Amino acid sequence: MGVLADHAIRDMLTRGEISAEPAVIDAQVQPASLDLRLGARAWRVRASFLAGEGRTVAERLEEFEMHQIDLTEGAVLEKGCVYVVPLMERLALPDGIQAVANAKSSTGRLDLLTRLITDEGVEFDRIAPGYDGPLFAEICPRSFSVLVRPGMRLNQIRFRDGQAVLTDPALMALHESTPLVDGPAVIDQGLGFSVDLKPAEGDLVGYRAKPHTGVIDLDNIGHYDPAEYWEPIHAQNGQIILDPGAFYILVSREAVHIPPDYAAEMAPYLAMVGEFRVHYAGFFDPGFGNVDAGGAGARGVLEVRCHEAPFVLEHGQIVGRLVYEKMQSRPDRLYGADLASNYQGQGLKLSKHFRGL
Repeated sequence: MGVLADHAIRDMLTRGEISAEPAVIDAQVQPASLDLRLGARAWRVRASFLAGEGRTVAERLEEFEMHQIDLTEGAVLEKGCVYVVPLMERLALPDGIQAVANAKSSTGRLDLLTRLITDEGVEFDRIAPGYDGPLFAEICPRSFSVLVRPGMRLNQIRFRDGQAVLTDPALMALHESTPLVDGPAVIDQGLGFSVDLKPAEGDLVGYRAKPHTGVIDLDNIGHYDPAEYWEPIHAQNGQIILDPGAFYILVSREAVHIPPDYAAEMAPYLAMVGEFRVHYAGFFDPGFGNVDAGGAGARGVLEVRCHEAPFVLEHGQIVGRLVYEKMQSRPDRLYGADLASNYQGQGLKLSKHFRGL
């Protein structure tokens, strides 16, 4: 039991349990997940939706469609609108294998809400064993309008054989044998992490998305001037006030690492701790922050949105948790080793589309 590694994903491709048109390329296969690609057409819809039991996404599109967009030459998905895009991949899952999807790191750092929906689906990003059918991405740009093309990879999917989430005692035992953070471990339904508002150097603690900006072409890497899209956030006293509706990029105080035989997923901590949410962009692959894979611990980048009321966020406040799972087997390649891994050894960092600071 456990999360399927890269070689097991390739076996699924060989057996036809994952298929695609055009065929999946090697660069899509990550240590513990598969990147999913946008198809050639988008539907602008009136509202977000789930297909629901006994219904297909195509049927619901007929109900909610406003217009269709050809993505072949590139098209802009506008901030504040909701789109549905068929993906190039489809599944024919065997019994016993379930799947879960999540946005890729760069997608989350652009505040680009991307969720997976399926025929007869009653949850976002969750696919039951035995599902046989197409996959769709629901995309809602929240801070920036974006230019997309077919083949772009905004979300990823992970496959599980049963449940292999580590209990708190097992997670503590793992930390004692292989330290998961560079300090005391706060373990409560996962490994807690806190926000860093007292950096070792200077007083820059994060960035806030500007409300009126230009379009971001998702193919442009290291291209955009951060000052045109982001306002730097400074803190002299270890606290900042979050504005309702604003989107922030912050960083965890802890440097974390994921051992080669494990994977992790970022999850919210508790809704009761304040009027904000730490968005979770995704999966942490085996080897993230691992010394053997070119890292020395890596900070978790936090995508934070405040809700109804201004909220004071203070240094060291627990804001999220990492849920660790056992891999079914060790991947052939680890994150940061033999892979073009953009965020290995990261600290406070915007998405890969912006020039270095």
